[in-house]
Amino acid sequence: MGSVNVRKRGKTYQYYFEAAPINGKRKQISKSGFKTKADALEEGTVAYNEYLSTGIDFKESNISYSDYLDYWIENYCKVNLKYNTIQAYNTIIEKYLKPNIGMYRLSSLTSVKLHSFITEICLKYSFSRSYFSNILKVLKGSFREACDVYGFIRYNPTLTLRLPKIEEKKKNEKHIYSQEEIDRILLRFNNNDTFTCAFLTSCYTGMRTGEVCALTWNDIDFKNGTIHVQHNVYDKKKDEKGKWFLGSTKTTTGDRVIHISNTLLKALKNYKKKQIFLKKMYGPNYHYYHLEEVKNQYGKVVEYRIVENENNLFTVNTLNLIFTRENGIYSGTDITRYPFKIIHHELGIKKCRFYDLRGSYATKILKNGVEIRDVADILGHKNIETTENYYISSSNESRKEANDIFEQVTHSEIINKISNYKY
Repeated sequence: MGSVNVRKRGKTYQYYFEAAPINGKRKQISKSGFKTKADALEEGTVAYNEYLSTGIDFKESNISYSDYLDYWIENYCKVNLKYNTIQAYNTIIEKYLKPNIGMYRLSSLTSVKLHSFITEICLKYSFSRSYFSNILKVLKGSFREACDVYGFIRYNPTLTLRLPKIEEKKKNEKHIYSQEEIDRILLRFNNNDTFTCAFLTSCYTGMRTGEVCALTWNDIDFKNGTIHVQHNVYDKKKDEKGKWFLGSTKTTTGDRVIHISNTLLKALKNYKKKQIFLKKMYGPNYHYYHLEEVKNQYGKVVEYRIVENENNLFTVNTLNLIFTRENGIYSGTDITRYPFKIIHHELGIKKCRFYDLRGSYATKILKNGVEIRDVADILGHKNIETTENYYISSSNESRKEANDIFEQVTHSEIINKISNYKY
């Protein structure tokens, strides 16, 4: 095996070259039907080069970083990453990577050039350090696969790439819901049972918004008082079938069983009773849904779509969704949108999100003596560092309380006497 040969076969020409032997026997790759010897040689050379690079069409000598990013998204990200992650990557690619360095050849981008790029991005924009980290993550990931997976480049220029020092003027403090705020929100929406029950579910379990809205009654074990968290709901561009899809949890450790309190158990039982009543009241006008398989080009099921049943008929495949509107219409995570506009503007509770119930839950149970490993397991985190870094927050009240506690444990008459400073 080493070169392309051409021979005449009847009135046309054929190219052929040696392939790797199988079971010790010689193998050839060939193709006939070319009108001229030159045509056969040209096509044979292309086929030979593709064979040597395992069928990859891209050539290290001329592929641009922009074209490679398209290839990377299609062939690596769409196979290995979640839909929402891919969308976030696409945003970073289209806004920052392609406009600034997409025109260069993949093989010509050096660590010096990429360091200049990431430094300039950090100087130009006032993003949080975590968002700059995401830009760097996409950059490093794309080059890692270009080198280690696809062999487009021999050396990965992002191996030593780091973010420059970033001075963040103000760190946004995560919102920790107080009991007074929770009571005000629930009282304001006391006639919106779907929202209040979803709110209580996240409040008492720390579940993600998409996990709450993906729940079905089959996930609730009323006898043992548990919720099996095994799905996440996400949306795509809306068409005639809607926009909601049901996927697996964010991570493998996200598939978990949560023990629920008596308060939430009572709320879910009563909510289910009301939903059964509403189904009877609406009758044939109640909306039901089922899951539709979405397959890739190879016929493999890659995701499931939430699709409304024809003629509102209840079937054996009907999805027993919990958080729907009174008439059964499913709105996914959109059930939180309008209520939070009211929470922000009417109730005056600023900069809070439904998702902040997750962090509030984690902070409060940790503060009251629950071990951090248990908190991480409840939230579905593999590493406790994730729980500590992103979901455990302090507030002005908790920091003041910490100082009050310290004052109590260090109290002494000597300190009181010295601190008087008579004059």
